[in-house]
Amino acid sequence: MQIEKIKKIFADKFHVLPDEINNDTDLQKDLGADSLDAVELIMTLEDEFDLIIPDNIAQTFKTVGDIFNYLQENE
Repeated sequence: MQIEKIKKIFADKFHVLPDEINNDTDLQKDLGADSLDAVELIMTLEDEFDLIIPDNIAQTFKTVGDIFNYLQENE
């Protein structure tokens, strides 16, 4: 799992530069993600990495690092 690939997905979704994204990037505060954005992001990640992220887990994601750690642990 490459952090650069995940950064590109976030950058494309939230119209920021990949270099602006790090493990501490907050989905709501820094990227302005709302609940619809979060659902779309999870769907994109599921498609990209061919996995299913349970809703109860997805709801706990607050930062890019939370998502990256989950993806690394479940690849």
